[in-house]
Amino acid sequence: MSSVKRIGILTGGGDAPGLNAVIRAVVKSAVNSGIECVGLEDSFDGLIEPDRSRVLTARDVRGIMRLGGTILGTTNRGNPFAYPTNTSEGVKDYSDRCIEMFHRMGLDALVVIGGDGTLGIAHKFAQKGIPIVGVPKTIDNDIVGTTNCFGFDTAVAFATDAIDRLHTTAEAHHRIMVVEVMGRYAGWIALYAGVAGGADAILIPELPFDLATVAEKLRERDRSGAHFSIVVAAEGAEGASRFAQGEGRHGRF
Repeated sequence: MSSVKRIGILTGGGDAPGLNAVIRAVVKSAVNSGIECVGLEDSFDGLIEPDRSRVLTARDVRGIMRLGGTILGTTNRGNPFAYPTNTSEGVKDYSDRCIEMFHRMGLDALVVIGGDGTLGIAHKFAQKGIPIVGVPKTIDNDIVGTTNCFGFDTAVAFATDAIDRLHTTAEAHHRIMVVEVMGRYAGWIALYAGVAGGADAILIPELPFDLATVAEKLRERDRSGAHFSIVVAAEGAEGASRFAQGEGRHGRF
């Protein structure tokens, strides 16, 4: 019989599609195994403040898969190792307090759903002796060792749909349209959505590019009779913001 009797679960960082589905899966799996599940509110804040947690039953997670966001709440500014305060110190280390609360609440393990920042914090707690299960959640898809993170597929689908809808407008007005997508320092959304949406150029942080070369490729399209182009730029792509200042077919390009 497992020695795990009570676990905590939290969501951290930005919200993303699929968070509630993961919470539901964890709670239902725990209940089916005779394990009590405690939901910690607003990321690691639930381990800092004693009144920010609640037991989750199968009834509590019924019907939440279709809901966006997270029923537990989240934050991307609640790092317990450098918690922002209103004092002159600026930040304070609450990690020991979190560990104390973890044991006081009778938890045997902690399920952490988040991206690289949240899982980085979880890793530090693991090094301090807290058993951790990390669930990779980020639309950026930039967690090492994972193929697809929760939230990535939905982000790509939305970006692809937006790119697809721009083709007719770009062609009608003979314009070069630059679509900047999220992803921070990773180009996965730009790459997947750009290919799926039929972009004519895709700019990502992982591959260096020369703006003059990109511009010349678009001119070649114009000379060949394609008087419009769609460029997808990842937000972390070097020079992408400058590229977005182009004035279309009859501008600086």
